[in-house]
Amino acid sequence: MNPTLRTERLVLEPYTPEDEEDFVALFQDTRVSQWMGDGPASEAADRALFGRLFTKVYARGLFDVWAVRRDGFRVGHAEIKPTEAVGGHEIIYALAPTVWGSGLGTEPAEALVDHGFDSVGLNEVFATVAAANKASLTLPARIGFEHVRDVEEEDGSTTRVLVRRRTR
Repeated sequence: MNPTLRTERLVLEPYTPEDEEDFVALFQDTRVSQWMGDGPASEAADRALFGRLFTKVYARGLFDVWAVRRDGFRVGHAEIKPTEAVGGHEIIYALAPTVWGSGLGTEPAEALVDHGFDSVGLNEVFATVAAANKASLTLPARIGFEHVRDVEEEDGSTTRVLVRRRTR
């Protein structure tokens, strides 16, 4: 089971079965899901994804994935996992729109990078961000990620591949 990570204002901890409704609500919010994976999915698909966290991801120790909480309330999702598209481990995080603009985004991103370097033993950590998602491109740059290449997607959109390398 992946460890609990703590930041100044957030706790990243493994999901529990009681988190299903909050998980589904986050991923059903198109303001969030439009930028994740292949975009918005059906509620049934998001429920199935939540179930696979327990039956596959946690059960097999495939990668680390967390519920992000602030003051006991679930406010987001975070993970770090190997991804063929980047040829390494990618950090993924999403915060609920209710906490956007509160300066919280840096905390899960930094916690994931630190976990990747310190616990997983990585020398570099990747992030992918849709080129059209201007708001989400500024944060990685602010915390030391560099643009390494662009990927042209099948739908004609562009995804930016960013990397942060271990400096110590």
